[in-house]
Amino acid sequence: MATQMTTAQLDDLCINSIRFLAIDAVQKAKSGHPGAPMGAAPMAHVLWDRFLKHNPADPAWPNRDRFVLSAGHASMLLYSLLHLTGYDLSIDDIKNFRQWGSGTPGHPELGVPGVEMTTGPLGQGFAHGVGMAIAERFLAEHYNRPGHEIIDHYTYAIVSDGDLEEGVASEAASLAGTLKLGKLIYLYDDNGISIEGDTDIAFMENVGDRFKAYGWHVVGPVDGHDTGAVDAAIREAQAVTDLPTLIVCHTIIGFGSPNKANTGGVHGEPLGEDEVALTRANLGWAYAPFDVPKEASSHTRMALGRGAAAQEAWVAQLVEYGRAFPAEAAQLDADLSGALPAGWADGLEGLFSADEKPVATRDASNRVMNYIAERVHGFTGGSADLGPSNKTTLTKQTAGDFASGVDHNMHFGVREHAMGSIAGGMAVHGGVIPYTATFMVFSDYMRPPMRLAALMGLRVIYVFTHDSVGVGEDGPTHQPIEHLMSLRTVPNLNVIRPADGTETAQAWKSAIERTDGPTALVFTRQGLPIIDQAEYGAASGVHRGAYVLWQSSPTPEVILMGTGSEVPIALEAGKALAAEGTNVRVVSMPSLDLFDAQPQAYRDAILPPNVSARVSIEAGVTLGWDRYIGLGGTAIGIDHFGASAPFGTIYKEFGLTAERVAEEARKLLSRVS
Repeated sequence: MATQMTTAQLDDLCINSIRFLAIDAVQKAKSGHPGAPMGAAPMAHVLWDRFLKHNPADPAWPNRDRFVLSAGHASMLLYSLLHLTGYDLSIDDIKNFRQWGSGTPGHPELGVPGVEMTTGPLGQGFAHGVGMAIAERFLAEHYNRPGHEIIDHYTYAIVSDGDLEEGVASEAASLAGTLKLGKLIYLYDDNGISIEGDTDIAFMENVGDRFKAYGWHVVGPVDGHDTGAVDAAIREAQAVTDLPTLIVCHTIIGFGSPNKANTGGVHGEPLGEDEVALTRANLGWAYAPFDVPKEASSHTRMALGRGAAAQEAWVAQLVEYGRAFPAEAAQLDADLSGALPAGWADGLEGLFSADEKPVATRDASNRVMNYIAERVHGFTGGSADLGPSNKTTLTKQTAGDFASGVDHNMHFGVREHAMGSIAGGMAVHGGVIPYTATFMVFSDYMRPPMRLAALMGLRVIYVFTHDSVGVGEDGPTHQPIEHLMSLRTVPNLNVIRPADGTETAQAWKSAIERTDGPTALVFTRQGLPIIDQAEYGAASGVHRGAYVLWQSSPTPEVILMGTGSEVPIALEAGKALAAEGTNVRVVSMPSLDLFDAQPQAYRDAILPPNVSARVSIEAGVTLGWDRYIGLGGTAIGIDHFGASAPFGTIYKEFGLTAERVAEEARKLLSRVS
């Protein structure tokens, strides 16, 4: 008769199963990071085995707990957990770690079953997790009713020394403490080792005291290899409902390796065949590579039954909720699906009139945003302490703020980097359509989370105002030059710079309706005339990236093109040239990204290949415009820093004028005639 394993023995078997799947996968790939999975396996096992509410058969179950491996380099820790608990991640995927077409890329990627977000850039998982916890609270406080806690889940993460060294983690932690996010629990893998050696060479602060200062509950330090201590720490964290919790877990990186444990060498390279054998002997692991003991497999696969039961109970609860609160249940379903209400955009075209005085597109944006807020419930966001300047405060539907309570206006503080990450976390959680806002020149602070949002295909909207030297007197520190074209280089990020209020409305429509990636909306500080839709091309052309705004003849001799605040300049130049008898076409190009995605036939119809005389004008770098003007065209822009002066003076001094556009067009025409 077989001897029954004790709980401690079964824990050890499961923990070592995690360790050796990671060790063997990294060794086979001859690439990867074995040390962190070896050291963090006990805490990860306790969390996933005893606390994490999830259903491997349905990774998208809305009320599941979220788990983020912020230390994305330790990806084999997560892949081992996913495989062992029954997600659709096979042992062949584990064997093909880091190989073409496998389900186990080098760092966790959204799309792998059970992976909540793409991680790898340190600090991003930490900050995105804060966004997930914010989204959970937003939905819970909007929809939960007494006796009907329909949204009720935790956000957990394992974070590393490197995560906590990155500045974005500090920004996000500060806001999480301010918001008292009690459903946020992070386990800190405090192994004291970095690639270059002991973390003391660059990282000496008392992390616990630091997080207490942020307003977090701190547990530990605890022994991260003591399953009982980790269990007790998580229970303590769950009992504190009004503060986020950091559990400091002391661990040994590369645990079990006789010669490489607690060294920088085990961080990011395979152990080597000899050391793998020594580690097997040291930990008493008699199993062949990629073999999982049946006792461990049977135990970890119990997650399937627990998860199915938890989800079934939630579905039954949801049915009761729907009977008691049918309107709220229908709205919750719409929010979770990301669906927009029928006819939501029907009134957009009536928001602006050619009769009104010039309107800065940032002001036009605010008008559109409040229109959206009345119709799209999950629309929420805020600014990096620039709401009055960005014009992003929502006054319709709700005038409240998201603080320790909940509403649609968020206050991120002066934290652009964390703001971008938190918005990404909100989007990947689901149930909301988040937006952020800051000055265009500060988009540099947000590049890492914007790139991740594009990589993950997240529905996030970035509002950037004060978009050019039109900022004027604030001077070159606040005047974007290279930023616009730089953002356009990010794959899957749509950048839209509208020319007036009507294009602004269509830009927002494009952003709201997009579900496969982020959008950057770029707005002016200075007023721009509303283009008369009855006389000029329809602003619906925004959705195709570029369209014919006006032409004096269907067979143009010269094409003038521009974006944003330079479109009226191009139009004025076009009218002047037409008065001289030149056949002119003026093209508004609010989004080069959207235009590039159009069929070749459409692009040729807008920019006929036989018309080589082309002039572009944009208040930014000219780099990249050769793609549209051709080798014989002229790009008018700014390839140097700006200056402090009224914007009208700056435009004149830098040659951003209708006279300059017309003159350059005449030069081109003289060459081709």
